Amino acid sequence: MSTPIDTPDHAALDAWIDAHFDDEVRFLQALVQVPTDTPPGNNAPHAQRTAELLAGLGYQAEAHPVPESEVHAYGLQSLTNLIVRRRFAEVGPTIALNAHGDVVPPGEGWTHPPYGGEIVEGKLYGRAAAVSKSDFATYTFALRALDALRESGTALKGGVELHFTYDEEFGGELGPGWLLRQGLTRPDLLIAAGFSHEVVTAHNGCLQMEVTVHGTMAHAAIPHTGVDALQGAVTILNALYAQNTRYRQITSQVPGITHPYLNVGRIEGGTNTNVVPGKVVLKLDRRMIPEEDPVAVEADLRQVIADAAASFPGITVEMRRLLLAHALKPLPGNAPLVAALQRHGEQVFGEPIPTSGTPLYTDVRLYCAQGIPAVIYGAGPRTVFESNAKRADEHLVLDDLRGATKVVARALFDLLH
Repeated sequence: MSTPIDTPDHAALDAWIDAHFDDEVRFLQALVQVPTDTPPGNNAPHAQRTAELLAGLGYQAEAHPVPESEVHAYGLQSLTNLIVRRRFAEVGPTIALNAHGDVVPPGEGWTHPPYGGEIVEGKLYGRAAAVSKSDFATYTFALRALDALRESGTALKGGVELHFTYDEEFGGELGPGWLLRQGLTRPDLLIAAGFSHEVVTAHNGCLQMEVTVHGTMAHAAIPHTGVDALQGAVTILNALYAQNTRYRQITSQVPGITHPYLNVGRIEGGTNTNVVPGKVVLKLDRRMIPEEDPVAVEADLRQVIADAAASFPGITVEMRRLLLAHALKPLPGNAPLVAALQRHGEQVFGEPIPTSGTPLYTDVRLYCAQGIPAVIYGAGPRTVFESNAKRADEHLVLDDLRGATKVVARALFDLLH
């Protein structure tokens, strides 16, 4: 049921969040202070710490450890997903709120400790402060505000689930994908961790591949007795990077998404400086706009690599798919979520909140693949770039955290009242 903006209930939610905002910031600091670098992906300890913090707030988190064999086969060390279930009434929708705790390693160049959770000039610094431990806090404290409102006598329908998962950086299949496959959850609607002030309703797909180039090792003094795998790899790299020129001619009709692109993010190979490299491994990332067919994209990319390899005598190539994440396309049922978040986003932040797509890929696609309407919204900055996400000095503007918590709490109230 649609609720007018700025009712006494909305004001009560805002007031509760303001009164408990210091607690919310401390909650986020505690989450940032437990590393979750992925790789290596030893993330069960963070889930345990999160469950302890939630218990301190009165929430019992269900711990769902993924079997070690599956985790290790995936290239991770440990993984436990959490679900908090809060049921207000038997009748009404279940709205899930999902954020991921795994992050890329901090890398170099930090001027603040990456796991310190330091606050300087209204910004909280640390790896995952913005993407997306911030929304562990947003969603938990939005739910707490709803609980406080209900305790004051306001009736609510349906319920809320918190899904805190730990493998988004590896594709989400052992996070939300695993929870959904195990039948552990089936929400009616989903809001997932955000990274902009917009309500994101679409995102790119992603194909990741490992390309192994085999040559023949030889002493550097007699290189003609070998086949240089690195030179062969350079031929392949040049062919791959040339594709980006072609990709710029393919444009998306989704606002916020431009064109496909390709990145080679990791190169390994060789044995020593005085040895002709016998093997080089490339790992590449191909972002796909929502209009592209993933099957055709992969077939085309494999052909580009094969043709380039064939032009360099003596090398052989192995190709292995690491990840195929489909694009997110909006489901018609997401309209109530979009409307509520836009309504209250404009009220809280004082400016219109558009819908958009994003060139990132996220776990949200896994919910939509199960027919669950979903949007992306949370405590992110105006742009991913501004937050330094995946770069040194990642940070979150605390006013954004406060505002997003109010927007989510208000939107949940409208949908459950």
